[in-house]
Amino acid sequence: MFVLSLTYIVDLEEVDRVRDDHLAWISTQYEAGRFIASGPKVPRTGGVILAKAMPRDELDEVIASDPFTREGIATYNVAQFTATTTADELAALQERV
Repeated sequence: MFVLSLTYIVDLEEVDRVRDDHLAWISTQYEAGRFIASGPKVPRTGGVILAKAMPRDELDEVIASDPFTREGIATYNVAQFTATTTADELAALQERV
């Protein structure tokens, strides 16, 4: 699995200009079965995405397709990990992968 931490590198006005396109991209990733959870950081300095396991080059392509990446709105920090202990609800999601 991956934890994707986005950090805004522009003013929130610029973030808001691209936000709808980013949210549409997020929806596409859920439909494709790639994402498990996502949302904004508090305070609003970026966001966090929990992504299912996939080849790293595939993940890099997904990140590159984000309007926030294409428009220079946010940078990504990617942490890969192996979930060895999970809540029952998450384990059920992972079994469907």
